[in-house]
Amino acid sequence: MMSSLKTWARTLKQHTLTVYFAARDPRTPLLVRLLALLVAAYALSPIDLIPDFIPVIGYLDDLLLLPLGLWLVVRLTPPEVIATAREKAAQATARPVSRGAAVAVVGLWVVLALVCARWFFE
Repeated sequence: MMSSLKTWARTLKQHTLTVYFAARDPRTPLLVRLLALLVAAYALSPIDLIPDFIPVIGYLDDLLLLPLGLWLVVRLTPPEVIATAREKAAQATARPVSRGAAVAVVGLWVVLALVCARWFFE
């Protein structure tokens, strides 16, 4: 089960990157670009149509609306743009991930938060 979830998450990431690169392509129609922007905004927004704290139904909108939006953008985008975007997405996911850089960024945020907290509470 964990392996299938990881595969699903990797596929979702690949599709999200594909839509991102397709939306940035000038050959993509304006309305499709706007739809891609809405899908990305919904995916990244902390506000959901149905709050996540509601059991089962709270995650249902994330599990249905996001893949549906991605699918719709892919269907409405010209095939040659999608092919180019898929190649770019594959190249982007093939790049090595720098865990050291991630640790440095998180460490910087923690230090900044501690400095702000100390300043605020003194």
